[in-house]
Amino acid sequence: MLKNKHVIIALLVAPILSVIAYLATDIALSEKPHAAKEGQSYKLLSKSNCRYTSGLCDMENGEFKIKFRAEKLTEDGLVLSLTSVFPLDGIKLALVDTLDAQTQPTDMQPSSQDGKHWSVQLPAPASEKSWLRVAAQADGVIYYGDTQTAFVTYQTLLSE
Repeated sequence: MLKNKHVIIALLVAPILSVIAYLATDIALSEKPHAAKEGQSYKLLSKSNCRYTSGLCDMENGEFKIKFRAEKLTEDGLVLSLTSVFPLDGIKLALVDTLDAQTQPTDMQPSSQDGKHWSVQLPAPASEKSWLRVAAQADGVIYYGDTQTAFVTYQTLLSE
């Protein structure tokens, strides 16, 4: 069978054609990146560190990135700080116990003149299953998202 020149050529050409087909499909069907348009809203993706007791939570959409840091967690409240890659016009947060719950959002206060550093004091989350809802505005564009609050507890193997 391997002495047949047609089989040998097919074994050499098939992998090359499959790679070309894979790349062509990706180019034809993938969403083209575009700049955020004023007046539009875009969803933020919460990164993996938001699911663990890391003390940090990164959320992003393309080049727009924000990072939450749990500064202080007590039984009464939670102090969060935020660092953004781009200057923000404003940001609102809400702690909810379930995703379908409605609550009044709290404005974060700027802690620097450049609009890249913000902080807020919130009531303590009811559990690790609570959700943090975020809505940030920068240059007339609204970025929104949510993540669980497991990250607000900073815990490592060394702290046990």
